[in-house]
Amino acid sequence: MSPKEQFELLVRGTATVLNEKELLTKLETGRPLRAKLGVDPTAPDIHLGHTVVLEKLRQFQSLGHHAVLIIGDFTATVGDPTGRSSTRPPLSREEVLANAETYTDQAFKILDRDQTEVVYNGEWFRKMNYEEVLKLNARVTMQQMLQREDFKLRIDGAVEVRLHEIQYPIMQGWDSVEVKADVELGGTDQLFNILVGRDMQKSEGMEAQVAMCLPILEGTDGVKKMSKSYGNYVGVDEDPAEMFGKTMSVSDELMDRWYTLLLGSERDSQLHPMEAKKQLAESIVGRYHSKEKAKEARTDFESKFVKNDTEATWPEVQLGSERRLIASVGLAYSEGYGIKRSGGEIRQLISQGAIQIDGEKVTDLKADLPEDLSGKVLRLDKKRSVRLT
Repeated sequence: MSPKEQFELLVRGTATVLNEKELLTKLETGRPLRAKLGVDPTAPDIHLGHTVVLEKLRQFQSLGHHAVLIIGDFTATVGDPTGRSSTRPPLSREEVLANAETYTDQAFKILDRDQTEVVYNGEWFRKMNYEEVLKLNARVTMQQMLQREDFKLRIDGAVEVRLHEIQYPIMQGWDSVEVKADVELGGTDQLFNILVGRDMQKSEGMEAQVAMCLPILEGTDGVKKMSKSYGNYVGVDEDPAEMFGKTMSVSDELMDRWYTLLLGSERDSQLHPMEAKKQLAESIVGRYHSKEKAKEARTDFESKFVKNDTEATWPEVQLGSERRLIASVGLAYSEGYGIKRSGGEIRQLISQGAIQIDGEKVTDLKADLPEDLSGKVLRLDKKRSVRLT
């Protein structure tokens, strides 16, 4: 690809790039760029939230650039304070190294192992004496550190901020100096730390790295960011059936975002939402296991959770405030199937016992539907049903 084509591909799906002009200029040099991603293996497994930035790093690799994966065996013992309302519990180096082994194995489901430079930041931090640490600290001001929103919130709320936590952005920034990064990748919550790296490089007379931030993926609850601590995660090493089932539990709105951030595509608007979600789940399982495992997981899910072949294609209908039975049935036919039914036809269906709500017949012509309709199935006739929202 030309530099311009590479640029357009690389910025696609990002939330922030500081700055785009610098990135294009670096690409125009024609040399392979050093794209850095730092990870602290505070847990043994990675989940789909981690894969958003890993996929972008893989994209750099596919374009012939050099991926640098920094394992924070030193910084993980400090703990990244980003987004934290309290101090992280400390980890021993032994725990970190044990996590790093499985963490990297899972990361290489995405990254090309042969094209990835893996380095541990303990290689330089454990060699520093106290004088060198003081010189490193002298490169930033307390005012800079206290600009961080999470620090400010904790201080305003009378929650302690430990001094070692203030060291974290400084250490992450120094990593960029050590590996001579051209680009640093991270989530949007990492922007402050990445900008510290830019400042560190400038103070060393180096060309500043480009900050490339990716959106943060919401977990299965659709509210909080994906995290094991929130219990809303899908692990990349999970059993295929578990992975498929968790993906099927997300809302239709979140499904669109997962399509964009995890697959780099948009869902087919012509498909029923249930089928689109199954295709999403099948693609994700296939990505981290195999196409065969993905098909097995889908078959297993359908045999357990789909009552019959037609249920997956039932249209969803929103009745709004309408609760009158005859009007609701007419609206369901119209919105769900584009069919106009007269009042007389609907009365006949009701009298015949064709109309059911979650399997219960409704034969009273003057009946009203229950207030809470979300998820209920309204059967219209032998061939047609709708799911109410």
